[in-house]
Amino acid sequence: MGARRFVVRSAGPDPRAAELLAAAHSLGITAVEGMAVADLWFVDGDFDPATILDHALQGGTFEHTREEPLDGTTIVETALLPGVTDPTGVALVHVAATRGQHIRAASGKRFTITGALTARDVDRLVTRLLANPVIESASLDAIGPGFPDVTVVGPHADVIHVTDLDDEGLAKLSSARGLALDLEQMQAVQRWFREDRREPTDAELETIAQTWSEHCAHTTFRAAITWTDGTIVIPLLQQLRTCTDEIAAPWVRSAFVGNAGIVAFDDAVDIAVKAETHNHPSAVEPFGGANTGVGGVIRDVLGVSARPIAVTDVLCFGPSATDVESLPAGVLHPARIRSGVIAGIADYGNKIGLPTVAGAIVHDPGFIANPLVFAGCVGVRAAGKDVRGAATGDRIVAVGGRTGRDGIRGATFSSMTMDATTGEVAGASVQIGDPITERLLIEFIDDAFQQSLYSAITDCGAGGFSSAIGEMAEHLGADVDLDAAPRKYPGLAPWEVWLSEAQERMVMAVAPETLDAFTALADEHGVEWCDLGCFRADGRLRVTVAGKRIVDLAGHFLHGGQPQRLLTAKRPIAPVVVAQTRRVDDLAGALLELLAHPSLRSNEDVVRRYDHEILGRTIGRPYAGAADDGPADAAVLIPLGSTSGAGLAISIGVNVRYGDLDAGLMAEAVIDEAIRNVVATGADPDRICLLDNFSWGDPRRPTTLGQLVLAVEACCAAASRHRAPFVSGKDSLNNEYVGTDGHRQAVPPTLVITAFGVLPDASKRITSDLKEPGNTLLVIGPTRDELRGSHLDLVLGAECNGDVPAIDDGAPARYRALHAAIADGLIISAHDTAEGGLAVAVAEMAIGGRLGADVDLSAVHDNPVVAWFSESCGRIVVEVRSANTDGVRKRFATNECVVIGTVSAAPSVLGIGLDHLVAAWRGHVA
Repeated sequence: MGARRFVVRSAGPDPRAAELLAAAHSLGITAVEGMAVADLWFVDGDFDPATILDHALQGGTFEHTREEPLDGTTIVETALLPGVTDPTGVALVHVAATRGQHIRAASGKRFTITGALTARDVDRLVTRLLANPVIESASLDAIGPGFPDVTVVGPHADVIHVTDLDDEGLAKLSSARGLALDLEQMQAVQRWFREDRREPTDAELETIAQTWSEHCAHTTFRAAITWTDGTIVIPLLQQLRTCTDEIAAPWVRSAFVGNAGIVAFDDAVDIAVKAETHNHPSAVEPFGGANTGVGGVIRDVLGVSARPIAVTDVLCFGPSATDVESLPAGVLHPARIRSGVIAGIADYGNKIGLPTVAGAIVHDPGFIANPLVFAGCVGVRAAGKDVRGAATGDRIVAVGGRTGRDGIRGATFSSMTMDATTGEVAGASVQIGDPITERLLIEFIDDAFQQSLYSAITDCGAGGFSSAIGEMAEHLGADVDLDAAPRKYPGLAPWEVWLSEAQERMVMAVAPETLDAFTALADEHGVEWCDLGCFRADGRLRVTVAGKRIVDLAGHFLHGGQPQRLLTAKRPIAPVVVAQTRRVDDLAGALLELLAHPSLRSNEDVVRRYDHEILGRTIGRPYAGAADDGPADAAVLIPLGSTSGAGLAISIGVNVRYGDLDAGLMAEAVIDEAIRNVVATGADPDRICLLDNFSWGDPRRPTTLGQLVLAVEACCAAASRHRAPFVSGKDSLNNEYVGTDGHRQAVPPTLVITAFGVLPDASKRITSDLKEPGNTLLVIGPTRDELRGSHLDLVLGAECNGDVPAIDDGAPARYRALHAAIADGLIISAHDTAEGGLAVAVAEMAIGGRLGADVDLSAVHDNPVVAWFSESCGRIVVEVRSANTDGVRKRFATNECVVIGTVSAAPSVLGIGLDHLVAAWRGHVA
């Protein structure tokens, strides 16, 4: 009968309409007076979607002829492109199937816009706001469904000639297929196939490319690096691993091995932690990129047999006020990226039923063309329990979602510099998640682990089956029958099935004797599974389709044949600025500007879109205080299964302002920030572990690589000083964009550190909000004239000379003394001092407690600008009862604990009314 159009409208105000109207105005399209949104469902088959509507909230009808726009209105319709994951369409098909009806279904949207729009206005609305050409088509006429092409593709693999190519031909082949392999890597591929006396198939070439990609193989972090003077640099990944080994914390179960780091928490549970980046996908499709970033890091935790219990996010955007006309070709507007990323995170975390508990949002011009999206996950598993690992004869079983043409070449795409053509060629690299399917996986894997029904597990991340099975079979070998893999639709080439990164899939090794129980449990949980083959003992990875072999590679070549990259690092020189004296005539005005800056102000308008209460284990929430809107230094959870009374504190350290000035000091600063955040809540400084996430530009540029080397060396030094081991990490390089004018834009060197600390007694957790008038306020840690790269300079609009905050050697001892004081009940509240200095820290404490403070900062430094706004590391403001002031001060070294004032009932801080502080910090929150 052909596809019919079913139009679904909200019965009341649709919040999407107001958001789109505001977004249109922010893009300068002020002629838009109103916006209405309707969902389009395309149904090919005998099924009436009206039977599944919630008629109290929705109305819907079949539409035989699309309504014509009235005068003064414009109608735009969008539909997903063929092959893009369509959760709504999948849900419609599933519901129909439960009723014995077999249909095809797809989804789209209709936007009815009111206002006297010009053709240019409409074009800008469509391209900048309503449709993303990477995943959607748009039309001013009635649009049709994006059903995938179901043309049957033969089971053969194409043979790619490489053995007779010259160097130019090898380079062209890598570029044409998007392999992201350099010449030396292509030469290594050529040599191997020459020795094997044959040409590779397309599936083999793509397998090698994803396995050797920067994204998967960390080629820069494993590279042989020398400084320009010939000094040899220890490989960066080796440095991080050696640092953790030398700290030798007895509670580290597993570090830099497998999908996530694992540490002991108490006698009942271990904790699994991981943080990933999804930068390139979020740049070209913000919702899907962030959405699947969350889903992917959750699967990393599942990949060590842990049950996910919470997620985190750190987001870096360009300024929302960026002029549309100034954007490079092919770049989405920062406001659109921001809204899409935030919506994608909320969609996945909320639907899957996990709390989003910690994070940060940064706005900087360096992220206009290259947004950064960091997603983290925490999980639990029974203390000391693990799986044995894959063995010869184990079955290779895939569970979860079906395979489609989404995520093709995602690993290589994420390893390349972007340009104006990226969106055109990367559509198949973008994925849309399905959190409901992943929720089923969580429950199934948890039960299967408890029942010991599998021997190894990993996620189908970058590279899909190729990466998951390839890594599991590295030392064994495997025979894979790809015909067994369920497809979302016909028409996939064999190499696409093998390489697809379609979401919500895991690969597991299952002993033959437990296979029946394993598959029965999967059926019970409603999780689809397929038996793809078995692990062997000959060290070769073999894949067949319709009895024809499409992959036959030796494990030692696939995982050890990549040539080590040789790179040269150059010591960077900090940018020179015109010598000037930093002058602030209005200290109060500068403080209000700092509190209102998008990188410092309250993120409550974003955080409230995320559920941080689900599972009922969050005791330290993102906001606290008298009105539940004051900033928290760290989230605190009681892990599922734990009965010890201990808490897990989670915090973030990030400061992109220092990266180009001194990448080493930037690394020191963000590690110190992450650690002091968890210590300020009551975590034990001797039970803190770290995750590192590096987002950098092109490491082939010597100065950029030099910054990376200095940052890694500083990470190791800081971790050793604090005795806080790294247990996992991720690097995302080549975060650059080349415009059509050839101008290259790189992100500022960005390091995100996530700290996890144990509160021995969660009931002694403290918060940052002021508690009671008459209490004493003290600053622990020295304040120095360190304003270079400060946020004060940011709001002043000047880059002044001076010093970036230096290494604070005394911080570890100071934090241990503070922890002892918290454990003894002497500290009433505490707040770390970071961006904006002491003035911002004290103001935030007052905002949280809705109390004032009589404060005199002259005791910390004789220069008031330094006293108010210096960002020296290692400092924490604490509130104590007046009777305990002297006792607390004696616990710290001389001059390391300075009285700065008292808590007051009068609504004023530093001469500014509390209402003005609140309005600056959260005045944008509706």
